[in-house]
Amino acid sequence: MDAGQKYFRNYKLEQNLTQRRIVFAAIFVMVLITVLIGRLFYLQVVEFERYQTKADQNRLKLVTEPPSRGLIYDRNGLVLADNRPIHSLTIVPERVKDMDAFREELADVIEITDEEWDDFNQRRKAYRRPYQSITLKSHLSDKAWAKLSVDLYKWEGVQVEAQLTRFYPYGEAFAHAIGYVGRINTKDLEKLDKQRYQGSLFLGKSGVERFYEEELHGFPGFSKVEVSARGRIMSEVERQNPVPGKAIQLHLDARLQQYAYDLLGDYTGSVIAMDPNTGGILAFVSKPGFDANMFVRGISVKEYAELRDSPKLPLFNRALKGGYPPASTIKPFMALAGLENKFSSWTERYYASGAYQINPDGRRYRDWKKGGHGWVNLERSIIESVDTYYYQLAHKMGISPIHSFLSRFGYGEKNILDLYGENAGLLPSNQWKKSKYGEPWYPGDSVNIGIGQGFMVATPLQIATATTALANRGQWLAPRMAKTVSGESIEWPENKLVSKRISLRREADWQRMVNSMKKVITDDHGTARRLQGTSYDIAGKTGTGQVFSLQDDEEYEADKLAKKLHDHALFIGFAPSKKPDIAIFAIYENGGSSSKPADLSKKLFDAYILGKYPRKYNHLKVGSNE
Repeated sequence: MDAGQKYFRNYKLEQNLTQRRIVFAAIFVMVLITVLIGRLFYLQVVEFERYQTKADQNRLKLVTEPPSRGLIYDRNGLVLADNRPIHSLTIVPERVKDMDAFREELADVIEITDEEWDDFNQRRKAYRRPYQSITLKSHLSDKAWAKLSVDLYKWEGVQVEAQLTRFYPYGEAFAHAIGYVGRINTKDLEKLDKQRYQGSLFLGKSGVERFYEEELHGFPGFSKVEVSARGRIMSEVERQNPVPGKAIQLHLDARLQQYAYDLLGDYTGSVIAMDPNTGGILAFVSKPGFDANMFVRGISVKEYAELRDSPKLPLFNRALKGGYPPASTIKPFMALAGLENKFSSWTERYYASGAYQINPDGRRYRDWKKGGHGWVNLERSIIESVDTYYYQLAHKMGISPIHSFLSRFGYGEKNILDLYGENAGLLPSNQWKKSKYGEPWYPGDSVNIGIGQGFMVATPLQIATATTALANRGQWLAPRMAKTVSGESIEWPENKLVSKRISLRREADWQRMVNSMKKVITDDHGTARRLQGTSYDIAGKTGTGQVFSLQDDEEYEADKLAKKLHDHALFIGFAPSKKPDIAIFAIYENGGSSSKPADLSKKLFDAYILGKYPRKYNHLKVGSNE
């Protein structure tokens, strides 16, 4: 077209083109909208449940709530093991982006030990639900709590939680009886029910706490909570309450327990008191004890080393595991063994000089009374504790009938129904010595057993159990700590020996032996005559256990010996003798004179039977305001 020609626009063509573009754009938009609607339908309808679950998982968390531990009471309803609220620093690891950086920041606020971090990391690797909080530090002090409160907002997944923890209100006198709980460790985790112990920090480690762990622990609950983007709990959506542990009531009498512990004074030793009517343990004392609360809050390396290395061995449970020569407390049982096996009689007389010899030129087994006792019968041998009488009796019997008879009372065996770790002691036999030393049993070995020395070893619990059978005139009852669980009597498994009858050829021998033991107190020559003057009758027997052997030409001079070489002082007894309410065994390690445990036992008899406790023990009496 020439430059001079005019240009004419085709408006119709442009209009058609524009309309086509609009149609295509509309179609494209409609397709997009259709796809979007289809996708929304797919997400909101078809896949609703799947994505709702995912949303809930991001918004809702399942938090396990551990159960409160069952309480432990004494026979009168006094709480011996309680639960107290504490504050703990907890972490949800999935919410902490950089744990190492957090650890450095936290170190500037409060002190966390390497042990606490190690424990945290072990639990982190072990069983737990995702987003389950883990305790890093428990028993926060008020000062530590205040410091953390200032900085908590900076850390996702970190908070201070209120928790219940075990508390033992009455200190070291009860530690070996009640036991204690401690932190769940790696070995524990391998054996525990992971679901049941989800979120739990503690486990029974010893004593009643350990034996009744199944009953005391309870079952965990859970709560479904709504959390913010920073992991903070906003609200609770659903909840299932935990089932608390069952309450345990013991036969133990708290006042008697504390009184017995205190009466031992500065001596190490043990006291066991039992109810002859039930086999229930009224006092279970091992001294020294320790503060069980140290193991709950987390015992330091230094604290544990002090307990472990103490020469008095406070961690050692003497009542359950201590091995001692029963000494002259064995004589009533030895006398019954002689009667039962027809090696002695009540009327036969024996001249008790100051020593006994198997052969005229052999070793002299000396009596505690240098000049001897003169002519004695069986009853007099109990009253005056005549060593030479039992030397000759054991020599005549030999070890086989002795072993057979004493085993009927629980010597050489584990007896208690509801504590772990009991020592079986040692009731020797011909076979035992042959196996142990490759030697036969010699007559001199029997002579030593006759007065509860030599190879024989018994625990305080065994001696107390045997004494209870004597008090019951042959009715043997297995010792037991617990009286009820949740208010109901305990059904013991069939494989546990709960009771048995020890029969004698002449049942009247039981009462004659009790009468002889009464005269140990009432007779002017009785070895426990210092206990005279009570309004009730006591039957008892003293004992003095040697810790080393004397040569024929040596004399025992306590004032020239180190205290650890002094004789052990022992006493067994029960009262009232006609129908006993309480049987006691007491031992003062290296206590020397048996008057100490005899006096202690009398005070415990007065307290339990007559209620004569010093006023300072009133706080252990339920209902007292003191």
